[in-house]
Amino acid sequence: MSADMLLIIGFLLALLAGVPVAIALGLGGMLGILAGLSPDMLATLGTNTYNSVAKYPLIAIPLFILTGLIFEHSGVAASLVRFAQALIGPRHGGLAMVVILVCLIMGGMSGSGPADAAAVAMVMLPSMKKAGYPQPFSASLIAASSSTAILIPPSIALILYSIVVPGVDLRALFAAGIFPGVLAGLSLLLPAWLLARRYGWESPDSAERPPLGASLRQALPALFAPVLILGGLRSGLFTPTEAAVVAVTYGVIVGTLIYRKLSLKALWKLMGEAAVTSGVVMFIIALAGIFAWAGTTLGTFTHLAESILSLSENGWVLLGLVMLLVLIAGMLLDAISIYLILIPIVLPLMQHFGWNPIWFGILLAMNIAIGQFTPPVAVNLMVTTRIANIRLEQTLGWTLIFVASMALALLLVMLVPGLALWLPEQLGYVVGAW
Repeated sequence: MSADMLLIIGFLLALLAGVPVAIALGLGGMLGILAGLSPDMLATLGTNTYNSVAKYPLIAIPLFILTGLIFEHSGVAASLVRFAQALIGPRHGGLAMVVILVCLIMGGMSGSGPADAAAVAMVMLPSMKKAGYPQPFSASLIAASSSTAILIPPSIALILYSIVVPGVDLRALFAAGIFPGVLAGLSLLLPAWLLARRYGWESPDSAERPPLGASLRQALPALFAPVLILGGLRSGLFTPTEAAVVAVTYGVIVGTLIYRKLSLKALWKLMGEAAVTSGVVMFIIALAGIFAWAGTTLGTFTHLAESILSLSENGWVLLGLVMLLVLIAGMLLDAISIYLILIPIVLPLMQHFGWNPIWFGILLAMNIAIGQFTPPVAVNLMVTTRIANIRLEQTLGWTLIFVASMALALLLVMLVPGLALWLPEQLGYVVGAW
């Protein structure tokens, strides 16, 4: 068996055996090195793993994870829900609209879909149940809406993409994710509203409308967070990595001094949670470095790309195949693993067909967002169903509706690259030809 086959098959067999993704990547890389290179090359494992994580932009990941946890526990979600309810008012589908709007705003603070799903589900599930929404529908909608966090800056997935793909400006990626992220949210709005009207969920007289002025004042600190992060990046006041430090600092101020729901003891606990989560992420990145180095040195990724190119010379056909592959991967793996495993394979295709790396990165992120609420893995859906105390299988019918809706949004961005590239171009970032 060739070294290429051992690299890939070793990784896949380890996954099927239930080995954690990080360990499976490391094992696959080691098998490839032993089969195709000298065993002496195993001495480079320490250097490769260290070099994989010793990157300045990666500092932003644990800090944005901590930011998401701080905002999740500081009462931000509750204030945003009240403000959204004041804007939309009680009507058929009103609470469903509130969920989507709040998730879009929360995505601009945490960059993490599961964190947003947990925060919004805790606040919204009891209200939606009282208004007549079935719990499986509510859990599905919150899981789908919170997946937009992977697109709305500061997105942890886009940070990782900018590190894996050389020459990509993270500021341009952040700007490119805004319109597709909003479009993904809007794609969920129509089916949610139509379903609420069809089944008569949430009577227009079912609840009182919160006062708009008071709700806005309470929500202002939360609404200012995305403005602070994006405004600072646009003005050049700080880099994306420094923006993560600013976000944490602002979150601590909001949670402890403004909303006063975050004690120093709770903050210490959240720092521990963020450290554990970040450790898992960094462990995956570190061992993926072995896999990536082995695959690059052996030429495995080039050989796989050539095999894919042999299927068709039509760029649109292959782009569709890549999107299908990413969608399937998103149903089984987390976003970080998908980026680290698939990008080295599809990067030669991107270069061969001249796909814009900013646009392609947004397409990948939209596709992975769909995978975050598509069974069997569906990390966002696991969070919301656990809080709703229902089985994941009960959500399947509702989930498929939202998968189809967001897939249409993905197709639109695929066919009209300007939806992703217009804003970064207007802001003066280099996005390349499109």
